[in-house]
Amino acid sequence: MSNIANAFKNGKAFIPFFTCGFPDMETSKAAIKAAVDNGADLIELGIPFSDPTAEGPVIQRSTLGALKNGVNTNKIFKMVKELRQDVTIPLVFMTYANVVFSYGGEDFFVKCQEVGIDGIILPDLPYEEKEEFSALSEKYGVDLISMIAPTSHERIAMIAKEATGFIYVVSSLGVTGVRKEITTNLTEMVEEIRKVTDVPCAIGFGIANPDQSKRMAQIADGVIVGSAIVKLLEKYGKDAPEYVGAYVKSMHPRNLL
Repeated sequence: MSNIANAFKNGKAFIPFFTCGFPDMETSKAAIKAAVDNGADLIELGIPFSDPTAEGPVIQRSTLGALKNGVNTNKIFKMVKELRQDVTIPLVFMTYANVVFSYGGEDFFVKCQEVGIDGIILPDLPYEEKEEFSALSEKYGVDLISMIAPTSHERIAMIAKEATGFIYVVSSLGVTGVRKEITTNLTEMVEEIRKVTDVPCAIGFGIANPDQSKRMAQIADGVIVGSAIVKLLEKYGKDAPEYVGAYVKSMHPRNLL
């Protein structure tokens, strides 16, 4: 069993996203630990990239801020290694194919295995071009997380059949960012997935308040929140970990259902 399955074993999972190194490495680590202490079941770690095409303004600003401060992939691997001294829940990278290519595909996956990364999400990697990464994913035991979007339609079954770890269900078209309303028929999307696999589904993009978290958890196995957490880091800086912890607690589906 993939370690990622452990994130879903106690029921609905809460998955916060952090941009690594924003506003700085020490605050990143403290905020991640605060999220874990307040019930997070899996952590998404964003590796900053200069062209984050899936990200909205909030995460773009954090990414560019982290890069400006000198964050790079090796520093992030070091941060993960330090986190692993007392963080045992699954950790998953979210980044872009170019970051992995630039590092060296095999070297990147070797390092992921070495520091304890359980999975990787590459939003710019089409299903039809995943072979190069999926071979490395299997070789080093790092799940390649599949994304299914509102535009996936007839491709849902094809993508879901080969999914490992969990399936990232994208709630809305467009980039990441807080949304007042989520109008996609997510129930139908998850039902299509359920027809071909029992790999857990988590919904992300646009979720920011407890009502939305509760509603998404009633449809899927987990809820992913990114921009709302990064906004707290942007607003409170070094003092953010305490606010992040309280926010995670208020958003966790197990505290809402």
